[in-house]
Amino acid sequence: MTDAAETDWLTVPDLVERLGQSPSRIRRLIDERYLLAARIDGVLKVPAVFLREDGPLPELHGTAVVLADAGFSDEEALRWLIGDEDSLGTTPIAALHAGRKTEVRRVAQALA
Repeated sequence: MTDAAETDWLTVPDLVERLGQSPSRIRRLIDERYLLAARIDGVLKVPAVFLREDGPLPELHGTAVVLADAGFSDEEALRWLIGDEDSLGTTPIAALHAGRKTEVRRVAQALA
């Protein structure tokens, strides 16, 4: 699994600045699984790799829902997405960025 220390993390204020959205809108994106977040040292943070320039990676939401349906907590889903997945040969989030959404979701469903 990828070490969390190797990941660039963004706080809610970082996301407000980067996306030009209100803090409540950022929290809603997290609550509705358009973004996944973890508490690190008591601070809610989102991996930067979950974003494109203009907002959340579109494929992330559906994949997060598939993982939730498979019984993953949001934090477990986040860890899986940024960790190495042998069957994909990379991290699931890197595979999503590469356009391999169907393959990633198939692997996620198999984890149920």
